[in-house]
Amino acid sequence: MCGAPVDLSFKHISSLADAWTEEHSSGLRPLKRNSEKKYLSCSLRLNNNNISDLHDLQKTVNHFLAEPSQLAWLDLSFNKISHIDQVLCELRDLRVLYLHGNSIFILSEVDRLGVLPHLHTITLHGNVIETNKAYRNRVISALPRLKAMDFSAVTRQERVMAKIWHHSNNRRRSIKENLH
Repeated sequence: MCGAPVDLSFKHISSLADAWTEEHSSGLRPLKRNSEKKYLSCSLRLNNNNISDLHDLQKTVNHFLAEPSQLAWLDLSFNKISHIDQVLCELRDLRVLYLHGNSIFILSEVDRLGVLPHLHTITLHGNVIETNKAYRNRVISALPRLKAMDFSAVTRQERVMAKIWHHSNNRRRSIKENLH
């Protein structure tokens, strides 16, 4: 079922609804389609476009994929995304998510992705959040099943450090709340 990715990269797509009229770029491995002309794939590439809003993501996935609930790999890198939209949390089978080279600026929004039970690889470098000194600890803490982040393996030591960071941060927060 998991054939080559449906490739909609470098299409100058600004809104996801615009993608529906685009033709997938055929690569070396041709993609198979079902009787409804939907692709037999579990990967979608929407990278290197001008997408800023993920509002129609679910409709886009449904439009192109024969089994939209089985989307496992999503590349949204090099777009104009500034928020980690709740719609990403509905992609329950997602394993790999590329968001590098966007404009995400609120680090705590990464926490939303913690509900994805199979997410093991994420890229977020090249976003404003990367400048936060707690960036890697925060992401590893929020996504405990990560095996790779920003194309680099998550080590056992990083997992331990992220856990320590998380506990000390929560303790600091509760002390502040008790003071007010």
